[in-house]
Amino acid sequence: MLLLFRRKSMGQYRMSELSPHIPDLDLITFYSEKGTSLFFRISPWTKAIMLVLIILFVSLDKSLILAVCLYMIVLVLYGLSGLPIKKLFQWYMIPFLFVLSLVLILMWNEPGSPIFSLSVPYFSLTLTDNGLLLMLTLLFKSFASVTYSLFFLMTTRYNYLSAMIYRVFPFPIDQIFLMSYRFIFITLKMVESMIKALRSRGGGLLKSAHRQGKMFAEVFALTMIRSYDRADRVNKAMEARGFSGRYVAATRIPRIGPGEYFSMLAVATMMIYLIWFVRFPF
Repeated sequence: MLLLFRRKSMGQYRMSELSPHIPDLDLITFYSEKGTSLFFRISPWTKAIMLVLIILFVSLDKSLILAVCLYMIVLVLYGLSGLPIKKLFQWYMIPFLFVLSLVLILMWNEPGSPIFSLSVPYFSLTLTDNGLLLMLTLLFKSFASVTYSLFFLMTTRYNYLSAMIYRVFPFPIDQIFLMSYRFIFITLKMVESMIKALRSRGGGLLKSAHRQGKMFAEVFALTMIRSYDRADRVNKAMEARGFSGRYVAATRIPRIGPGEYFSMLAVATMMIYLIWFVRFPF
């Protein structure tokens, strides 16, 4: 116990046993509650509005150069906040696979100079320079969005985040968000314990793809069944403690400062100028 306390006090937090490529909610919560850098003192409303601006920017932008520049800026912000860079690059695996699964369908037969071509009877696939640019652009856009989303979550305390959700979203959507965030910790711990039990019985050894897929399908099904049972018990425990069906988040959120207003206006103006008035070669 003393060793565990010392590790946590030094800022060393154990990653989830599920996979190093899955964002660790315990680690995210630890940084959001214990951070002390300048970015932790910025109003959560400012960071939320900036997240909306970044999402709009990556949705409208078609330039690889702008996507790379945005990603580098967000990565610098993430690093200056004292957040774990190594973990970030591990967490990129999920957005990378997601984008790759989409791009493998969209990047073929794009207009441009051919790079690679595959022809079979009645069907042909051609990879062009524009198809490759499309893949790189989508990757950097996704990395920028994921990095800033993690930056927002890891520099904003949970009580501020819950109060923002409570004020922005209507009932019962706000309750679904708030309860899901709390319950997902319980579910992940349950899955983690099942994965440990599976590995202790030899389930982590190399087997055929069919056998491994069947194993993890059984774990997923068991997780769904146990989650319903656990949710019912959690609900009964909350009702026994006076829960009436509505979670009220009344935390006072820090207001947006004058400098933050000016910064957001400058960023929005620059984004509009770059998208509509500046033309990049690619």
